[in-house]
Amino acid sequence: MPHSAANATIWDSMSTETPNRPRVGIPWRTSEEEAQNNRPKIANYEDAVRKAGGEPVLVSLSDRAGQGRLIPTLDAFVLPGSPADVEPSQYGAVNHGKSAPSDGPREQADRAILAHAFAEKKPVLAICYGCQLLNVYLGGTLIQDVRSELGTTTPHRKKDMSPEPKDDPIHGAKFEPESRLAEVALGERAKINSSHHQAIAKPGKNLRVTAHSTDGIIEGVEWTGDSNWVVGVQWHPERMFGDAFSERLFHDFVAAARGALVQKS
Repeated sequence: MPHSAANATIWDSMSTETPNRPRVGIPWRTSEEEAQNNRPKIANYEDAVRKAGGEPVLVSLSDRAGQGRLIPTLDAFVLPGSPADVEPSQYGAVNHGKSAPSDGPREQADRAILAHAFAEKKPVLAICYGCQLLNVYLGGTLIQDVRSELGTTTPHRKKDMSPEPKDDPIHGAKFEPESRLAEVALGERAKINSSHHQAIAKPGKNLRVTAHSTDGIIEGVEWTGDSNWVVGVQWHPERMFGDAFSERLFHDFVAAARGALVQKS
């Protein structure tokens, strides 16, 4: 169940009030970025975790043996976005010509992380591609291209706008009452950024849809299978710099990781 709203008063000071910093695993966004040590985008996730009171730890996509040793030592996980798309065969579909190439090592890493996180009840914040992979992992399906399949006029990525803007499009989101996202947002509506062309079609097992965009696209899901903190968001809170809602989301996630760590100690 969500934390009480009273916790909002301690989120901002949490990282300085306790030395107990959960180690948060973050797989590299793509195999290519890891090979090139291309850090600017993955650094946004690291910075958001660090600011919320966690200690980010990058998880290699290429070193499978090292990955297997590292994952069990981590306390929680952020599954980041990616320019790749989940392989359609993984959700019983064929590529209709709109799915970007998959990144096999990234999919394998996310699945290994999720298997461990669910088994050991470790918190997961799944973002954009990570949210889609979480959904497929739990048996859900994806819309392969939002604009061409649904005909929406709401821009969900820069390419949907002409001329293409420098920053991500922003649109509204509505959260389900009494959901974790509504509580973290301190209300049932918020503005979010958008940088995706795929989205959840059928939710996976035990995933409750708790957020929609103004045009009806699923923007957030929450795990209901047990008490573990697992949330998927279609937007990019790690790069909504200075946004209070985004910062609270990372604080809530890290607080859940710290709570799980204390219970196991």
